[in-house]
Amino acid sequence: MPKPPMLSDAQMRRLEPLFPVQRGLRRVDDRRVISGIIYVIRYGLQWKDAPLGYGPPKTLYNRFIRWSRLGVFARIFAALAAKGGAPERLMIDATHLKAHRTAASLLQKGVLDISAGPKAA
Repeated sequence: MPKPPMLSDAQMRRLEPLFPVQRGLRRVDDRRVISGIIYVIRYGLQWKDAPLGYGPPKTLYNRFIRWSRLGVFARIFAALAAKGGAPERLMIDATHLKAHRTAASLLQKGVLDISAGPKAA
Protein backbone atom coordinates (compact mmCIF):
# COMPACT_ATOMS: atom_id res chain seq x y z
CA MET A 1 0.00 0.00 0.00
CA PRO A 2 1.46 3.41 -0.96
CA LYS A 3 2.21 5.97 1.71
CA PRO A 4 -0.50 8.62 2.02
CA PRO A 5 0.48 12.24 1.22
CA MET A 6 2.08 14.15 4.09
CA LEU A 7 2.80 17.84 4.65
CA SER A 8 6.28 18.90 3.56
CA ASP A 9 9.03 20.14 5.90
CA ALA A 10 8.46 23.72 4.72
CA GLN A 11 4.72 23.46 5.38
CA MET A 12 5.31 22.05 8.86
CA ARG A 13 7.83 24.81 9.71
CA ARG A 14 5.18 27.36 8.78
CA LEU A 15 2.47 25.69 10.90
CA GLU A 16 4.40 24.60 14.00
CA PRO A 17 4.51 28.04 15.68
CA LEU A 18 0.70 28.06 15.57
CA PHE A 19 0.31 24.74 17.41
CA PRO A 20 -0.62 24.84 21.11
CA VAL A 21 2.10 24.32 23.71
CA GLN A 22 2.56 20.68 24.59
CA ARG A 23 1.65 19.73 28.17
CA GLY A 24 1.64 16.39 29.91
CA LEU A 25 2.13 13.38 27.66
CA ARG A 26 3.99 13.78 24.40
CA ARG A 27 1.73 14.29 21.38
CA VAL A 28 1.58 11.78 18.55
CA ASP A 29 3.46 12.84 15.38
CA ASP A 30 1.95 16.21 14.45
CA ARG A 31 2.83 15.89 10.75
CA ARG A 32 1.01 12.58 10.40
CA VAL A 33 -2.09 13.68 12.32
CA ILE A 34 -2.46 17.10 10.68
CA SER A 35 -1.94 15.52 7.25
CA GLY A 36 -4.66 13.00 8.09
CA ILE A 37 -7.06 15.71 9.22
CA ILE A 38 -6.46 17.67 6.01
CA TYR A 39 -6.94 14.51 3.93
CA VAL A 40 -10.25 13.63 5.60
CA ILE A 41 -11.64 17.16 5.27
CA ARG A 42 -10.38 17.65 1.71
CA TYR A 43 -12.05 14.50 0.41
CA GLY A 44 -15.16 14.71 2.61
CA LEU A 45 -14.51 11.36 4.28
CA GLN A 46 -15.74 10.03 7.57
CA TRP A 47 -12.98 9.74 10.16
CA LYS A 48 -13.15 5.94 10.04
CA ASP A 49 -12.35 6.01 6.30
CA ALA A 50 -9.00 7.79 6.67
CA PRO A 51 -6.05 5.79 5.30
CA LEU A 52 -4.28 3.75 7.98
CA GLY A 53 -1.01 5.58 7.24
CA TYR A 54 -2.35 8.56 9.20
CA GLY A 55 -2.90 6.55 12.35
CA PRO A 56 -6.07 5.61 14.22
CA PRO A 57 -9.17 7.55 13.15
CA LYS A 58 -9.96 8.25 16.81
CA THR A 59 -6.66 10.14 17.14
CA LEU A 60 -7.44 12.26 14.07
CA TYR A 61 -10.93 13.00 15.35
CA ASN A 62 -9.84 13.82 18.91
CA ARG A 63 -7.08 16.16 17.76
CA PHE A 64 -9.44 17.90 15.32
CA ILE A 65 -12.12 18.43 17.97
CA ARG A 66 -9.68 19.52 20.69
CA TRP A 67 -7.76 21.96 18.48
CA SER A 68 -10.98 23.30 16.94
CA ARG A 69 -12.28 24.18 20.39
CA LEU A 70 -8.98 25.87 21.22
CA GLY A 71 -9.15 27.90 17.99
CA VAL A 72 -5.93 26.44 16.60
CA PHE A 73 -7.32 25.84 13.12
CA ALA A 74 -8.86 29.33 13.04
CA ARG A 75 -5.42 30.80 13.84
CA ILE A 76 -3.77 28.64 11.18
CA PHE A 77 -6.31 29.70 8.58
CA ALA A 78 -6.00 33.38 9.51
CA ALA A 79 -2.19 33.26 9.39
CA LEU A 80 -2.11 31.50 6.02
CA ALA A 81 -4.77 33.80 4.55
CA ALA A 82 -2.91 36.91 5.74
CA LYS A 83 0.27 35.81 3.93
CA GLY A 84 -1.62 35.47 0.65
CA GLY A 85 -2.57 39.12 0.25
CA ALA A 86 -5.77 40.42 -1.29
CA PRO A 87 -7.32 38.16 -3.94
CA GLU A 88 -7.92 39.64 -7.38
CA ARG A 89 -11.27 37.85 -7.68
CA LEU A 90 -13.86 36.67 -5.15
CA MET A 91 -16.44 34.00 -5.87
CA ILE A 92 -19.51 32.75 -4.03
CA ASP A 93 -20.64 29.18 -4.38
CA ALA A 94 -24.42 29.37 -4.23
CA THR A 95 -24.87 25.60 -3.93
CA HIS A 96 -24.54 25.97 -0.16
CA LEU A 97 -27.10 28.75 0.23
CA LYS A 98 -30.43 27.51 1.49
CA ALA A 99 -33.71 29.33 1.83
CA HIS A 100 -35.96 28.82 4.80
CA ARG A 101 -39.07 26.76 4.02
CA THR A 102 -41.28 29.82 4.54
CA ALA A 103 -39.44 31.75 1.81
CA ALA A 104 -41.57 30.05 -0.86
CA SER A 105 -44.69 31.82 0.40
CA LEU A 106 -43.16 35.32 0.28
CA LEU A 107 -44.20 35.82 -3.35
CA GLN A 108 -47.80 34.91 -2.58
CA LYS A 109 -47.91 37.30 0.39
CA GLY A 110 -46.60 40.18 -1.73
CA VAL A 111 -43.42 40.57 0.35
CA LEU A 112 -41.16 39.65 -2.57
CA ASP A 113 -41.41 41.80 -5.71
CA ILE A 114 -39.69 40.11 -8.64
CA SER A 115 -40.85 42.77 -11.12
CA ALA A 116 -38.17 45.18 -9.82
CA GLY A 117 -35.35 42.90 -11.00
CA PRO A 118 -33.43 43.23 -14.28
CA LYS A 119 -35.41 42.50 -17.43
CA ALA A 120 -34.32 39.89 -19.97
CA ALA A 121 -33.14 41.32 -23.29
